[in-house]
Amino acid sequence: MSLEVTALEDAQPRLRDVAIGTFDGVHLGHRAVIDGADTVLTFEPHPLEILHPAALPKLITPFAVKRDVIDGLGVRELVVINFDEEFAHLPAEDFIEHVLLERLTAGRVSVGENFRFGAKARGDAAMLAARPEFETRVLPLVEVDGETVSSTRIRAQVAAGDVAGAHRCLGSPFMVEGAVVKGDQRGRELGFPTANIVPDDRLAIPGHGVYAAFANGVPAAVNVGVRPTFESGRGVLIETYLIDRDEDLYGKTLRVAFVERLRGEKRYPDVDELVAQMHVDVGDAKRVCASFQRP
Repeated sequence: MSLEVTALEDAQPRLRDVAIGTFDGVHLGHRAVIDGADTVLTFEPHPLEILHPAALPKLITPFAVKRDVIDGLGVRELVVINFDEEFAHLPAEDFIEHVLLERLTAGRVSVGENFRFGAKARGDAAMLAARPEFETRVLPLVEVDGETVSSTRIRAQVAAGDVAGAHRCLGSPFMVEGAVVKGDQRGRELGFPTANIVPDDRLAIPGHGVYAAFANGVPAAVNVGVRPTFESGRGVLIETYLIDRDEDLYGKTLRVAFVERLRGEKRYPDVDELVAQMHVDVGDAKRVCASFQRP
């Protein structure tokens, strides 16, 4: 990783071209804001977690994924603001003075047209553009398939299992990441050993079903759901079968990039029928992954 990740208070003085936003998902609209900037300024945790916890949506990207996606955009530095109660009360004018000018020495600032900042969200793009100390670049909303790209739209696509549609809006596949935990070993007994992730309840996950995906770069067939054939009662798992690869991943971090939904989750009358369908799913996933054009 070439990206330098810096807490705001540790940022060293230098002239910066700064893109500002929460950037949950780092979707095509966010990428338009970031394009050409050498520094991305973002907030962790998500501001709503402090301002209105009950209104906090499922996040599309945990910080590690967001960091790595931004790293792939050619940005030099990711500056992270610890968004807490104190920062939430910082007036918009002070954000400009103390963060953008004193700390970051911004020569250009890029934001989306609907960006708001400062206490009670009183700051906006027009306030930034009125400042003579730096150039302000305001990016319009981006459309895909005739609709505005937004984090809200992408969350809905992911929840519906439309990972291909989410990919078109994100600019790269939707990803989940987590530590691999021990399951009930049933997949291994059936000839399809899986690496299992318990999804974080704070994060978006695809709707129940079977997907073609890449897991740590390896083609995979992934089941998201509750395994209705066995009624295990274990809750939702993300079960990943790495195609043509068998390795011990327990305790390791697995990142799954979803490519296409193959089918919905289904209860089968017996194990033999389930195993036959699993063979079909793996074949379909292998075919989809082989034809996938990586961005």
